[in-house]
Order: sequence, then C-alpha cells, then structure tokens
Amino acid sequence: MSYATPPGWYPDTGAPGLERWWDGTAWTAHTRPLAAEGSAPHQPPAPAQPGAGEFGPAGFGPPSLPLPHQRGPHDGAGGGNRTKILAVTLSGVLVLGAAVTGAILLGRDEGGTPAAPATTTSTSAPVTTPTAPATASDEPDPDENPAVLVDQLNGVTVPVPQGWEKPKTSSSDVPTIRTVQSYDCPGGTSFCYHGTVTTHTARSAETDPKSLAETDIVTAADLAYEEDRLGRRNHGGITAHKVLKAGQLSVAGRAGYLVRWQVTTGKGPGGYVQSVAFPSSVGSGTPVLVRLAFDADVAELPLSLMDTITRGIRPLGDSATNGGVGASISP
Repeated sequence: MSYATPPGWYPDTGAPGLERWWDGTAWTAHTRPLAAEGSAPHQPPAPAQPGAGEFGPAGFGPPSLPLPHQRGPHDGAGGGNRTKILAVTLSGVLVLGAAVTGAILLGRDEGGTPAAPATTTSTSAPVTTPTAPATASDEPDPDENPAVLVDQLNGVTVPVPQGWEKPKTSSSDVPTIRTVQSYDCPGGTSFCYHGTVTTHTARSAETDPKSLAETDIVTAADLAYEEDRLGRRNHGGITAHKVLKAGQLSVAGRAGYLVRWQVTTGKGPGGYVQSVAFPSSVGSGTPVLVRLAFDADVAELPLSLMDTITRGIRPLGDSATNGGVGASISP
C-alpha cells in the first residue's frame, strides 16, 4: 500500500524542539524530542488530499490549532474537544489491536497451530438436454386418420366413407376423397371415379351462402359431367339437369346453403351433383365450398350418403374429427 506522505516522525511546527508521528493519514498524539541537527528527516511536501485529520490542516503540516500540551487556560472549549478526539483515537487503536489479536487466536486450532483455511469446492450445474414437449393426448393426428379428410386451409374435416380413399394427388389439386375403384369413362377419353368429394375456398367477393351455392352448382356440374379441367368430355357433356334439393342447413356449426342437381349426360347414366356453401370457422370466415358428385345407377352411392357426408363435415379441431367419423359411414 502506498501513501501520499509516508508515515514517520516529522518536526512539530507547533511545538519547537519536538517531532510528531504522522501515521500516513493523520497526526497522532505521539511526540519525541527533535533529533540532533542534520539527522532530522526532511519534511515532505504537503499532500493534495483534503481533510487529513484534527492534528493537521487539509495538507500535510502542523496542526492548525494548538496541540494539547500547548493550550493555555483561556484557549476555550476547543481544547477540551481536541482532548476528547485524542482519547477516542487511542481507544480505536486499542480496540483494533484487540480485534486483530482475537482473530489470530481464533485462527488457531486446539494444538496452537494455525487452522488450515477452509476450502470450498464447486460443482458444475448438470447439463440438461431439452426434450420435446409432451403431447396433450394420444389421439391420432386427423391428417393421418384414413377415415377423415382434413382441409387445413378452410379449417374443416370431411368423413371418408368405407370403400373410399384420400388420393395423394389429383387433377383438381384440392383436398379430395373418391371411390377406390376407377372405370373407363363413357366418353372413352380417360378413366373416371363413381364418386368424388372436394373442398374449396370461395374465390368471389360474394359471401352469402345461398348465392354462392346457386352459382357454384353450375361449376360443380360442368367439371364433373360436362368438361373436366383438362378439357375432356368424359361423359359426352350435360344435356339436361333438374334441381332435386335446395335450402338452408347447418354445416360445421355454421349456417350454410345446399343445392343438389340431377344431370343427364350425352353418354352414360348421368349423375348427381351437390354444392354446399358455408362460412369457414377459421380466420376471417371466408366461405367454404364442398362439391359432391355421384354417378347415377350405382347401388353403393345412394343419395342418402350425400346427406351423411354433409352432416359429417366438422370444424377442424372438433373432438369428433379424431374419432374416425367416416368409420361408421357406409353406402
């Protein structure tokens, strides 16, 4: 540790012929006769630190007031205060010495030898590997359930009847279910399926389910029996149609509208087409369209199956969608 003015004996300018001990921070009450001429240490320059103590001014040097042995009987109360300060200073030194002595004694063991310093050991925190959060339930993902068609975009699910499939790809590039077996189309241009169901997002600015269904039924019929998306007339085109059913209904918990046609085709037995429109239960409620097309004269495809599929449409996340809704549906 370094000091601005090192501890030592220095001439007491307030008491000629005496030296006073400077402890490095303040003057003390210890004095001695001034050493012989030439042997007295050179008085160092005053330090720049303020408040050096009661025995000296702000800088290093003699006290600004008379020292205790210099006070006269008429020096006033200041002398008594200075005496008290000296007594307090000495008492503090004694207390400090006692504390140091006690610390040394306490640091020894019963045999009188210093006790070994206590050592502490630290252990590193165990490294934990993050784990994937547990799933809320063991119920299967609807996407993986073969009995349910999931339309994530429109927030609905559609039951898959027995004997139907969810193709991984289709020409319409929309969520689709269809009968498993295909056959040669009556028009001889390609192969067809006896039954299909597709889900779509309504693209028009119209939001009224009735208007949407009445407009979409024309599109649904044309794609199924007039001309497909590739321009093929698989059934020889539509020659006539008849409205079998139209009206309001509840679909996936929303108010919707249904229109069903029977169509007569240039080739083959014709078929039945249905369009259902209703608001989506997700996002801004953009209307959803569900199109159904069944070939006529197919025993496994009664019109009641259209009703069953329509009733089975549910909002995505509905608890019933994970239970295999389509498992109990059969023609």
